[in-house]
Amino acid sequence: MREVDEESELESLVEWGRKLVRASADLPREALEFLGRPAPARRPAQGAVPGEMVLPQDAPEPTIRVMDFDRETLEEPTVTDVSELRGFAESSERVTWIDVEGFGSQATLEAIGETLGIHPLAMADIVHVPQRPKVELHDDHLFVVLQMARVTGFGSIDIEQISLALGENWVASFQERPGDVFDPVRARIRSATTRLRHSGADYLLYTLLDAVIDGYFPVVETLGGIVEALEEEVIHNATRASLARIHATRRTLLTLHRVQWRQRDAVNAMLRDEELPLSDNVKPYLRDVHDHAFQTLDAIETYRDMVVGLMDLHLSSASHRMNEVMKTLTVMATIFIPLTFIVGVYGMNFDYMPELRWEWGYPTVWALMLGLGGGLLLWFRHRGWLGGSA
Repeated sequence: MREVDEESELESLVEWGRKLVRASADLPREALEFLGRPAPARRPAQGAVPGEMVLPQDAPEPTIRVMDFDRETLEEPTVTDVSELRGFAESSERVTWIDVEGFGSQATLEAIGETLGIHPLAMADIVHVPQRPKVELHDDHLFVVLQMARVTGFGSIDIEQISLALGENWVASFQERPGDVFDPVRARIRSATTRLRHSGADYLLYTLLDAVIDGYFPVVETLGGIVEALEEEVIHNATRASLARIHATRRTLLTLHRVQWRQRDAVNAMLRDEELPLSDNVKPYLRDVHDHAFQTLDAIETYRDMVVGLMDLHLSSASHRMNEVMKTLTVMATIFIPLTFIVGVYGMNFDYMPELRWEWGYPTVWALMLGLGGGLLLWFRHRGWLGGSA
């Protein structure tokens, strides 16, 4: 039963990819946004003070969502004042997840950093996206940078930076835009029977990390459907737009491969560094995250190789079509060469040409030309150069 469900799901993905390719068949290069484009990087000016923030223009005001829980109870208070976070950060009996969304106020972000004790350089890395995935230990908290990938809208693949900070009993997450892959984590926190409700803040950090890494699986499956649809298009009806879509798919796969490779290295660093504030109970789960990163990397590399093969196939198909056109033109020219020679000979203006005054000269020339042309056509068809079998 599970195999049937997986086959039907794969068929639906392939069909979705076909619809996506057909829908974007007549789009110009600028409109090929269904695979996403990397956002421009934000950096402080050259020579700026370390830790200085460059905020995005027209960014929404930060919204703070809190989930404070222990084995028995769960609270989800609405935080309007940053100073309220101090009570959660100083509590030693409960675990708190502080989710910050939006980078529109530097004062609010700085206040959050000061309240939680997050290093100013880490706060600058939170705002100046994109940063490479990494793990850093700052004083008494752990700082992790990840790149979250998800499918949104009409097949758009969105890649956004997620920054995580781990304290003694709290985890803070920062992202610039609404929408994330953490809804399953929230559902697990709201259930009193899950391991997450009975574990510490480091297990919450692992859960968020696992959600980000596992979020690449549906993205890779979506790209797999697109690659298979492109393969069918290149084989049966390749156009100039096909090459643009192949390049867009290849660019996205390269971006995902580069990001996931670095995230795998970051998880590996968390496994090997004994100084990080992670308990031994969490290390086996991090190995599972590391394995999931490997799996997505293998799939991405497979589809990347397929796309490279599609590019070669597209160029070979174009070359083959050009060769067919040249072959047809060559055959037509070869047929008319002897006919042109005969017409040229009898078009000369010499006084003494006996055939010009022969009664049967004109029909004889016609018969000769038709016989030569027909004979050449039959011979070319016999050779398989005009659609016949060789």
